[in-house]
Amino acid sequence: MAALYYRPRVQTDTLRPPGAVTLAGGWAWFAQVEVLSRDAAPRIIAVRDVPDAILARLTAPRGTVAGLNLAQPNLMGILNVTPDSFSDGGLFVSPVDAIQHALDMVHQGADMIDIGGESTRPGAAYIPDGEEISRTAPVIAAIRSATSVPISIDTRKATVAERALDAGADLVNDVYAFTHDAALADVVARYDVPVCLMHAQGDPEVMQDNPHYDNVVLDVYDFLDARIKVAEAAGIARRHIIVDPGIGFGKNMAHNLALLNRLSVFHGLGCGILLGASRKRFIGTIGKAPEAKDRAAGSVAVALAAVAQGVQILRVHDVAQTKQALAVWQAVASGEYAQ
Repeated sequence: MAALYYRPRVQTDTLRPPGAVTLAGGWAWFAQVEVLSRDAAPRIIAVRDVPDAILARLTAPRGTVAGLNLAQPNLMGILNVTPDSFSDGGLFVSPVDAIQHALDMVHQGADMIDIGGESTRPGAAYIPDGEEISRTAPVIAAIRSATSVPISIDTRKATVAERALDAGADLVNDVYAFTHDAALADVVARYDVPVCLMHAQGDPEVMQDNPHYDNVVLDVYDFLDARIKVAEAAGIARRHIIVDPGIGFGKNMAHNLALLNRLSVFHGLGCGILLGASRKRFIGTIGKAPEAKDRAAGSVAVALAAVAQGVQILRVHDVAQTKQALAVWQAVASGEYAQ
């Protein structure tokens, strides 16, 4: 018998019916669940018919991870200290510029800063560990001395992560979910820090050549489920794990939209969810914005759609715009504004 997957049909309406349950201890609720399978058409069931173990995972509060309260949406500001990132490559290569940009994002409302020293854009080349360390560790140390906002190191390499954690990073964001460097799991466990496990198909050099899935939503779900088990076997508690479906990493337009349309299925993994779709190519295609810097409005639209499905962390370039949009969305959704 094929496995079943349970996607909560997430609501934020102020009129909540009897029997509805809170999603992941957060701001949204659901009274119905879509049941997905590889060999049957999707169907809708009432929340009372969801198996107890599944329902417990969907509703359990996610708590606090690396200083982020996952009962509310959080903004992770992107800081690429690289010469070749797709959106802002070269802008923050100077440590002075990088540190100032990080502090600017904190002032704009970022709840965490994510620092990456190796571009993972499609076609990007691999760089040595030492070069990635020299780009990231000093900047992390300087930012840590200037602010208490949590810092994430965006890397797939154990040695880079270790040096970043020594410099003051609070979370490891591994876009290859320990498949590139298995030793990274041991580093995360030894330092007792949280980790974000992302799905990616193929290395950056080739990942967009011809991505293929049998069922992209369920294939990504199964991959993340398996990687969570690897992390737990290494000694990392599930409460310290965040998952990311990896929009744009070995995925075409149809794949990205299918994942975004059913994002809430990933709550079934029992972890916080991070979404990193900011300024990506599919937004430019749909929004007729060839230049990445012109995709803020489309990126905000995706961010709000994700929050409406209960996503707890948004990885964004445009912190101020996303913060403003999120504040207005929350006021409209709740019908209240607390000054």
